[in-house]
Amino acid sequence: MVARESTSHSASLNSFATTADMSSLDSAWALVDSWPVVASVAVVHRDGVDSHGDISRRQRIASVSKPLAAYAALIAVEEGSISLDDAVGQTGCTVRHLLSHSGGYSFDGAQPVGRPGAKRIYSNTGFDMLAAHIEQSTGIAFVEYIDDAVFAPLAMHHTALEGSCAKDVHSTVDDLVQFVHELRSPTLIARETFIEAVLPVFPELSGVVPGIGTFDPCPWGLGFEIRGQKTPHWTSSRNSSSTFGHFGGIGTFMWVDPLADSACVMLAEKEFDEWGMEYWPAFNDAVLAAIGR
Repeated sequence: MVARESTSHSASLNSFATTADMSSLDSAWALVDSWPVVASVAVVHRDGVDSHGDISRRQRIASVSKPLAAYAALIAVEEGSISLDDAVGQTGCTVRHLLSHSGGYSFDGAQPVGRPGAKRIYSNTGFDMLAAHIEQSTGIAFVEYIDDAVFAPLAMHHTALEGSCAKDVHSTVDDLVQFVHELRSPTLIARETFIEAVLPVFPELSGVVPGIGTFDPCPWGLGFEIRGQKTPHWTSSRNSSSTFGHFGGIGTFMWVDPLADSACVMLAEKEFDEWGMEYWPAFNDAVLAAIGR
């Protein structure tokens, strides 16, 4: 089933002048129907939202949780509860390091494996440390804080944190589209804070994108992966280098391309390593072709 929904959220970081023929998304939907898994997808563009599949279906979104947790952290920064320069963990590690996977912590280990700011080491541990720091600083459980700061004001009524903030948010495509609208036209944080979040932090660092490979540099913002010049990549070769977002190992992704004035959310439940790089880039190619990118 394909649904079309109009939306008033048409602003973005930049405008893209090419006229889009969104009927050509039919080719992208045909690719989705050929996938080895049932998926729910939405494409957000300046004229509205086009979707395919059951966008009300709820599931764990895995590491797509991280941008949501990061947004809650940025709100905590703006309200003065924490600072990006707060010390957290090993000597020299700050909130900024944790948000950008440069704190020196491994994927899921409690002990540091490197110096802060030396390498991009993808870390769930860092996000759990971040949540604990926000809890300690605010006196509010992070599960409540993220709901009050992000989910409730964006009317994400079917979204909740049900475990680690690094991987255990449960949501729907419909709700995540509300978050995408926020990312295209921020209302919960200042524009200056938002820009800092989606530009590379410690831009010279090399590192690994899990399941894809090692990149030098490996750009990351404050909670958002930045495409940069990474090749191969789970987005499309048509995506601009300023594209930001995240994917989840369970088979989920979200990206926003400010130059193409478009975004995409996809939820499925099949491990990324089993199908992601075979199917996602071609699909994202078809989406961007439909909008004239």
